[in-house]
Amino acid sequence: MATRYSPTIRRRRLSAELKRIRLAARMTSEEVATAAELSRSTYSNIENGSKQRPRLIEVRAILAACGIKPGKEYEEILDLCRQALDRGWWSRYKDVLAARYVGFETEATSIHTWEPIMIPGLLQTPAYAELMAQSVLTRPEEVQRVVDARVARQRILVDEPPELWAIFDETALGRLEHYPQVRQAQIAHLLEMAQQSTITIQMTRADRPNMGSGGPFVILDFPDPVDPTVVYLETDTDGLYLEEPDEVTRYRSVMNHLRLAALRPDETMSYLQQQTEKK
Repeated sequence: MATRYSPTIRRRRLSAELKRIRLAARMTSEEVATAAELSRSTYSNIENGSKQRPRLIEVRAILAACGIKPGKEYEEILDLCRQALDRGWWSRYKDVLAARYVGFETEATSIHTWEPIMIPGLLQTPAYAELMAQSVLTRPEEVQRVVDARVARQRILVDEPPELWAIFDETALGRLEHYPQVRQAQIAHLLEMAQQSTITIQMTRADRPNMGSGGPFVILDFPDPVDPTVVYLETDTDGLYLEEPDEVTRYRSVMNHLRLAALRPDETMSYLQQQTEKK
């Protein structure tokens, strides 16, 4: 079980706990905000998790407003708030990555990812990451930061690694035809990473339709049952985070279909090996 720690997960737990005690007190958000002497927007941002660093004084006021007196439950919620105040390593790169997503990824025990046009981020070589950053018109001074952030993310695959099941489309390799050195190094890296017992890699063929045409997504599962599964959909900004059971079920179904449509893991490795042997 992973022991990696993420303030992002603690903030989500804190939000869930505050909503739970509000509902138990049979109070509306407006009533709690008024009793705690907080603005409605501040309280709403704390309960829905959009406030990055809720203050202890605010959480104490919310607890008092909901009738929670000092004791075990009171202290456990305050501990969540203290943990949520920490800053993850990814905060240093928030200008070049989706910080909230990396916060979830850091504590996940299972990561299932589908990429229709790129190599999944956790499996990219630095040279590939640099090329992709340049291709989306990243400013030259930011390219190295993008690469550094990508390499830092990949550290989770070394110590207590999560289960990673990555599926990508053959198109991702086709885009590298004019960059043979990057292509060969990336293929060699995929072959190497696939040797790890926690990593499974599959590839869909470019000439065969599949259910992944809706775009890339990641399914993240966590070690503690109190932390619900998250489906991440990448956008030009931070992305969309889906947690409703029916939404998660839908994307699990798509992932299962992609597994069946893709080359089997051993077939994928054979295909990649053949690519390294081409002159």
